Amino acid sequence: MNEQRLQQLQIVLKEMVDSSFVSGVNCMVIEHGEEQCYFEAGVANIETKAPIRRNSIFRLYSMSKPVTAAAVMLLIEEGKIDLLDNVSLYLPGFKNSDVETSTGIVNANREVNIHDLLSMTSGLVYGGDQSKAEKDTTAVFDDIIKNLYTDHAHTTVKIANRLGQCTLAYHPGEKWQYGTSADILGAIIEVVSGMKFGEFLKKRIFAPLKMVDTDFYVPESKKNRFTTVYMDSEEGLIPYLENNLGIMNDMSIEPAFESGGAGLVSTIDDYAKFAQMLMNKGTYDGIQYMAPKTVKFFTSAHLNSQQQQYMAGWPGLVGFTYGNLMRVLVDEGLTIFNGTVGEYGWDGWLGAYFVNDPKNDLIFLMMMQKKDTGTTSFTRKLRNVLASAIEL
Repeated sequence: MNEQRLQQLQIVLKEMVDSSFVSGVNCMVIEHGEEQCYFEAGVANIETKAPIRRNSIFRLYSMSKPVTAAAVMLLIEEGKIDLLDNVSLYLPGFKNSDVETSTGIVNANREVNIHDLLSMTSGLVYGGDQSKAEKDTTAVFDDIIKNLYTDHAHTTVKIANRLGQCTLAYHPGEKWQYGTSADILGAIIEVVSGMKFGEFLKKRIFAPLKMVDTDFYVPESKKNRFTTVYMDSEEGLIPYLENNLGIMNDMSIEPAFESGGAGLVSTIDDYAKFAQMLMNKGTYDGIQYMAPKTVKFFTSAHLNSQQQQYMAGWPGLVGFTYGNLMRVLVDEGLTIFNGTVGEYGWDGWLGAYFVNDPKNDLIFLMMMQKKDTGTTSFTRKLRNVLASAIEL
């Protein structure tokens, strides 16, 4: 890669901090399995001035989803689940679902299946106040948060069954809409494997890949490396301390609810190992964790043309489709940054971001912690800088 152009990544990171867009941020580029650069800027905590480091721990939020999908792939290649299995086979709360339509509440045309969950075509949504489906979901998450620190905190399977009783926003398979599908997959993994979702992830993914700082909570011994979430205010960046999507902001204790959609914390080095395993077609450090054909299936597009028209309305993702809880680029000419056909990845609510670009054998990772960010203008700037550094 062009090293001089890669240095521009550091300049953009510094601009992110100097403009008070974020308190701190880091990024990494890996090409052909070799680290090309690591840059960092700013602090993990404004009050203590603790700097961002490559071992800083970040809340992944929706960047947890690809990890959950990978865990599902392991069960699929072992023949333990089928994509067309009805979810109710594992979670009875999904029996007899209702659907909200323009003419009222009706019975679902069919049951939600595992493929629907992986493709976000299940009819499950995130909370809000615009529809009955959103209001039902909001009520569930409000109850989760109310009981987070109590002796009767709701478990992963219990929550999944309750979400299954929420009104669906549309008939399964009819549309695409972002929602709680990954949380349901975490519960299915628990039921099928016979162990807690988090234990399965540790045994099958985290421990083998030596992802030593990836978990659903942060123990006291690692708190000095844990980053603070910030939000914009009239006074500048201030700490955001609320719990969201059933996730503890302080991540201080092992949660009863291990959210497959949003619950993990990790470091940039840990997530790089996961990304590299996928880039290597399931192999990392000489050990095969997933079959190459499984990885190919995992990282491919899975929406039909009817579902795709709803995905096309997602801000910033024109030119992309969706599959197995990740975006997949299918048309470079429609994108608003310089990407590559076949690249895949996802981001998180607080700004964590990753992309694997198989054509160029390239991995890009960025970690930050700011409320309501996801993929930002700065993320796209970094992607454009990265593209300019690729030597074809």
